[in-house]
Amino acid sequence: MVSRSCPQQLGSPRLCRLLLVDRLAPRTRSELDADGQELYDSLVDSRGSQIADGDGALLGPFNAWVQAPRIGTRLAALGSALRYDMALDRKLIELAIITVGAHFKAEFEWFAHSAMARHHGVPEAVISSLGAGEVPEFSDDMQHLVHKVASEVVETGRLSESTHSDARARLGDLQLVELVTLCGYYTLVSFTLNAFDVALPPGAEPQWGQNA
Repeated sequence: MVSRSCPQQLGSPRLCRLLLVDRLAPRTRSELDADGQELYDSLVDSRGSQIADGDGALLGPFNAWVQAPRIGTRLAALGSALRYDMALDRKLIELAIITVGAHFKAEFEWFAHSAMARHHGVPEAVISSLGAGEVPEFSDDMQHLVHKVASEVVETGRLSESTHSDARARLGDLQLVELVTLCGYYTLVSFTLNAFDVALPPGAEPQWGQNA
């Protein structure tokens, strides 16, 4: 497998992305309808210009969302709520996200959120183990529990009685509902990334070679 890096001779990042991803063409703001442009502006305003490539096409799942803006607008709002308006600690949020991303081998999700997990204090050994397809060894009981919930729900679509009982006792109903919803949302994001073979930013190395 080779990296989806952009060869220097291709020049334009847009040309590079068009050649590397043929399932859903990158669209700049001017190529979108009015609803798509409104969502585009909202995403850039809330998440920063780094979510766009050098030609202005959005990276990650966002390029898909602006092409289906009625759905994308609601997904963007839910994503923001799940990351910034939850009672669950941000370290645990990011751990759950990379657990889901690793399960589905969603390259862009891993690329973005392994860095965020590291920034918010998830141990490097845990991140490395997840990236290698291994079950991490946790020194923190709450991180172990969150990983167990996330793994179980994406693998089986359910929670066992013992896992549900432990999680409810430790997290309470509010945070457990948040956690399960978070896992469902990032499963949807993983499906979007994998179904449309969304490329990593130029120069980024894939974790599993899925973007080759």
